[in-house]
Amino acid sequence: MISIIIPTLNEEEYLPLLLASIKKQDFSDYEIIIADADSKDGTLGVAKANKLKVVPGGLPAKGKNNGVRKAKGDILLFLDADVVLPDNFFAKTLTELKKRNLDMGGFGLLPVKKNRLHRFLFRYFYNLPIMAMEKALPHAAAGIIIKKKIFEKVKGFDEGVAIAEDHDLVRRARRFGKYGIFKSTTIFASERRFERDGWAKTFFKYVFCEFHMVLRGPVKSDILKYKFGHYRDGHSG
Repeated sequence: MISIIIPTLNEEEYLPLLLASIKKQDFSDYEIIIADADSKDGTLGVAKANKLKVVPGGLPAKGKNNGVRKAKGDILLFLDADVVLPDNFFAKTLTELKKRNLDMGGFGLLPVKKNRLHRFLFRYFYNLPIMAMEKALPHAAAGIIIKKKIFEKVKGFDEGVAIAEDHDLVRRARRFGKYGIFKSTTIFASERRFERDGWAKTFFKYVFCEFHMVLRGPVKSDILKYKFGHYRDGHSG
């Protein structure tokens, strides 16, 4: 079984899109756990209507850890609430996981919107770099798959990390298992953070975070002013 854990904060607009993309997969051996950070919109209604498990959330690291405590699967899949899975995602991911003998992995990202410029930016400023650094510097934004036994060995996400807790997890976990970027499938990710905060500003924020992690370790201060749930005038996660 795969336990899919999704941290949410006011995600009534995006969560149904993700759930629909999961339901259309040719795979059914999964459970979905919503780690909700006190949503004020209809997020919990969406979860209830779909008969999903709900646990208390908070910042993403805390919510994800809480979700794992209720997870029954031996494989964990963490997804941001504003992503969409492509067709045959599970079949391709599990086949590659077994074929390459991986214990964990991240995915390339493509924008949800069919915008050529956005696809170019995602490809050349994220996908190609993380592939080039696959063996030296693991990445896992928007989606992480990891065996539960490996997750437990590193005691889960570090809840003191303010941003890029996903990259931090796989970089710690690779000491106990094999990591890779999946080549057979990708994840469609929302561009909303870039559109709300600005493409250049968001890009340089992530670049700064990357150098900070390499030179000084994970970002545990509020230096980058990262906000969880500041979209649609404060009503999206």
